[in-house]
Amino acid sequence: MKYIFLFITSFVFAQQTKFVDFKSVSAQLSLNAIEKTVSGSVDYNFEVLQAIDTIKIDAKNMEFTQVKIDGKEVVFVNTGKQLQLISNFQKGTNHLTFNYSVKPKQALYFVDIENAEVQIWTQGQGRYTSNWFPSFDDVNEKVIFNLGITYDSAYQVVSNGILKEKTANGNLSHWQYEMENPMSSYLVMLAVGKYDKKELKAKSNIPLEYYLENKDLARFEPTYRYSKRIFDFLEKQIGVKYPWEIYREIPVRDFIYAGMENTTSTLFATRYVVDSIGFADRNYTNVDAHELAHHWFGDLITAESSTHHWLQEGFATYYALLAERDIYGDDYFYSKLYDTAQQIKFASRTDSIPVLNAKASSLTFYEKGAWTLFVLHESIGDKAFKKAIKSYLKKYAYQTVNTQNFFDEIKKVSDFDLDKFQKTWLESTAFDTPTANALLSKNKAIQVRLEVDKLKKTTLAEKKEFFVKTLSSDVYSAVKEAIVNQLENEKYDAKKELLQLALKTNNIQVRQTVAETMTKIPEDFRLEYESLLDDKSYQTQEIALFWLWRNFPDHRTAYLNKSKNWIGFNDYNLRTLWLSLALSTTDYSDNPEALISELIAFSSTKYEAGTRQNALEKLIAFKIINDEVLTNLVNATTHHMWQFSKFGRDTIRILLKNIELRASFERILPNLTPDEQFQLNRLLKE
Repeated sequence: MKYIFLFITSFVFAQQTKFVDFKSVSAQLSLNAIEKTVSGSVDYNFEVLQAIDTIKIDAKNMEFTQVKIDGKEVVFVNTGKQLQLISNFQKGTNHLTFNYSVKPKQALYFVDIENAEVQIWTQGQGRYTSNWFPSFDDVNEKVIFNLGITYDSAYQVVSNGILKEKTANGNLSHWQYEMENPMSSYLVMLAVGKYDKKELKAKSNIPLEYYLENKDLARFEPTYRYSKRIFDFLEKQIGVKYPWEIYREIPVRDFIYAGMENTTSTLFATRYVVDSIGFADRNYTNVDAHELAHHWFGDLITAESSTHHWLQEGFATYYALLAERDIYGDDYFYSKLYDTAQQIKFASRTDSIPVLNAKASSLTFYEKGAWTLFVLHESIGDKAFKKAIKSYLKKYAYQTVNTQNFFDEIKKVSDFDLDKFQKTWLESTAFDTPTANALLSKNKAIQVRLEVDKLKKTTLAEKKEFFVKTLSSDVYSAVKEAIVNQLENEKYDAKKELLQLALKTNNIQVRQTVAETMTKIPEDFRLEYESLLDDKSYQTQEIALFWLWRNFPDHRTAYLNKSKNWIGFNDYNLRTLWLSLALSTTDYSDNPEALISELIAFSSTKYEAGTRQNALEKLIAFKIINDEVLTNLVNATTHHMWQFSKFGRDTIRILLKNIELRASFERILPNLTPDEQFQLNRLLKE
């Protein structure tokens, strides 16, 4: 009998939203940064739509007490994955309360930083909010979330919605946030840190809050240079007022992705916190626009399943590109589309999964999804497209949607052949190059770019005159970059004049392409190449410094003296490179031990993963390896960022092939933390 009961309730859970509608939740939470735990009291209101015997809330590895419905204790089962409420539930409204505690394994992260401070942040998409808050992994269950959080008064605490009240009690404060409309659980967020913020108002009067860590206030303007402009543009372009009460943007350390569109409060990676020089290579503009666009396409209306994920990512990618077009112009817009078309075409040779498939790649969901919208927009015209988008958003506001819902709104404004369109763009893995090229060729820069690309297999002698003319013209920089890339494998004497012309463009991206493609620098090009060290680009400076140091040993001291005070991006790219080059230059430093200590420090847990990986790569490449370096490398394998932990594992596997280094790893093993010992033991046994 027990097994039949379990089968029935499992079947019911797959369709729980048909039986139960959770309306709202209020919770009062406490965070413990030392224990890395969350605890609190939770208050859910829900309506039973049809009689049901088991109601389930997703909850990973949590403990529950005081579980009551309408003030009365209820039978419950804690499976370790779900809180299951057992009763004879009949139609009507109910009030569920309980207390819980959890030490999250993922989705909520406590990031230790210098001076015993901490940042705490969440990532629900792909990680599930149910790891830290009892909620719903099913996106179709939309709830109004109101969270209150108690924490150290020295910090800023942010959640979804409007901050209704902040009260202080000694060293602790309580922040109470409230929302007016429902959303899927993956969009619930917390962010805790020592931030300053600037408050602005959109043209539509929506409050805008932009956060930065106290140490980064000088970077406010370049980081958020176009943020308000993007907000105002998207409201006008989409034609539907921003659907929430407030909008915030908050950078967090060691964030897993570039950004995340948590409703009302976007989180983004600190790599996009830049000064005016860093803006040239690593600005926040695209991520900013993408995450904001999601507040309509993803937060307001949510794809009902992964099959229709392009309705979120394709839309956010396309509208971000439209916002960039408003800022940077048509040439930028069409060049970005051209580049992604090349990526999609190349990937389609091996990628057999189309857009309308839950297993499609990110490139497919994002870039081909955006291309799908671009073609549709161009095909039916701007007026019809905007009318359909407006109708689509208003009709399905705060609901889930599928592709047919979107196409139904297109049919109301156009007789465009959507069946053929869907087969070509959403169900086929091939890329419709003729249609794409016809649309792209409306732009003059792309017309020239297509001519350049046709010459890839033509001898330099035959195309040189055309290249000279193009590099000397005012054509968009991406075309000139394409020319420089074609020169990479040509003989120096034949391409020298073209390289000189490329440098004389004084365009940062074109000059950077010269830096990247000239790994062997002839003596008679040295002075011209050295000019790259003065470019207002940390990326260009890093590339140029390395290749000049590599090519001209007699000038190493001069290069190191010139760059000794360089820092670079906030991941210290130039400083870590300088330290490794200085240590590898004979007799350069009077105190190499101090330089070694500084470089090793950059690989420690005091810094973000990007900085640590930069330092570890250079320490290992230049063979500056001791027990401290190996310990920091092992620690990388325990990091929550999969890219960094993978780097740690892969690097250790290579080093273990060296008998002496294997012995060193075995020697440090007893002094590691339990998590570090577990990871290293696994690698030693492979």
